[in-house]
Amino acid sequence: MDLMLSGKSVFVAAASKGLGKAVALQYAREGARLTIASRSLERLAQARDEIKAETGVEAALLQMDASAGEDIRNAIRTAAAASDGLDVLITNAGGPKGGFFSDMADEDWLGGFELNLLSTIRMIREALPFMKTAGEGRIVNLTSTSIKQPIDGLILSNVFRSGVNALTKSLATELAKDGILVNTVAPGRIGTDRIAELDGKRALEQGRAVEDIQAEAAKQIPLGRMGTPEEFARHVVFYGSFANTYVTGQSLLVDGGMVKSI
Repeated sequence: MDLMLSGKSVFVAAASKGLGKAVALQYAREGARLTIASRSLERLAQARDEIKAETGVEAALLQMDASAGEDIRNAIRTAAAASDGLDVLITNAGGPKGGFFSDMADEDWLGGFELNLLSTIRMIREALPFMKTAGEGRIVNLTSTSIKQPIDGLILSNVFRSGVNALTKSLATELAKDGILVNTVAPGRIGTDRIAELDGKRALEQGRAVEDIQAEAAKQIPLGRMGTPEEFARHVVFYGSFANTYVTGQSLLVDGGMVKSI
């Protein structure tokens, strides 16, 4: 299938590693003009080199802290200026602090809000003028399966990722007249550093081996295993492509059937 992404300008946030890097690599495979952003220029450079080695596409690099409004403004505008517009925006940010309600002070709530919800709002706000000028655009917000089924010990993620999903649904209606499609793609247990970190924390808290935690989690997934970043990325890139012409306002869970909600 031709995803009609050749030459399109694509901005991927938090793309120095994990899911963001996998998504950026998949866009490069489709021939997009790619800008990748993250806090760490060193890791971004490594990601750029990996992407170029595999695809021949040299991504532009922009340092951006997702919690900093000025960083987001400068990054989106720079990317659009360099590529004569912006066709696709992938919003993404690292996970907020883990813990339960009793663990969280005001600064934790404010930090989670800035990192995961306000960053998405800011990125979209900066991208929209370029998409409206073009008369079309695609926005994909990366969240978590917590938008459908809360995850114990991740209350900040549960709350703010769900806010991103509500934003997606609202914007899909508002922006349809402008030819802009907005969707959410939510990873379940995908093999990333974030999952390894959370598994390690649970193992330490429970005095168990990490392997036992992982085996137990795999039993809750009908497909019996974690997903790979590449498997996740393929779904993101379809939603954020111009082969997608009629899907907007939706939330897709890439979780091997883990979440049982209807």
